[in-house]
Amino acid sequence: QVQLVESGGGIVQAGGSLNLSCIPSRPIFSLNAMGWYRQAPGEQRAMVALMISGDKTYYGDSVKGRFTLSRDVMKNTVWLQMSSLKPEDTGIYYCHARILAENYWGQGTQVTVSS
Repeated sequence: QVQLVESGGGIVQAGGSLNLSCIPSRPIFSLNAMGWYRQAPGEQRAMVALMISGDKTYYGDSVKGRFTLSRDVMKNTVWLQMSSLKPEDTGIYYCHARILAENYWGQGTQVTVSS
């Protein structure tokens, strides 16, 4: 079992920046994958950024070059730095972790980008 505590999110104007953080209840290095997913209104949850085994990071096509996923092992925290935000980035952002075949989710944090 892994609990994920998210923080960050809020309302920002288009072109602005926002940072999200997620702290797992287990050491980051014990997780096979960790990252963020987004669910926009009326859409399915989709991958935003995902770090596999602590060294390979993947980004959704729509956020490449604008979002950066990083982790701090000492602080046991994963960060999602979002810049050049667009209205289409609006949605609920969920922290995600995976241990083997088990997926875990945070409670979600709302990000709203106004035009």
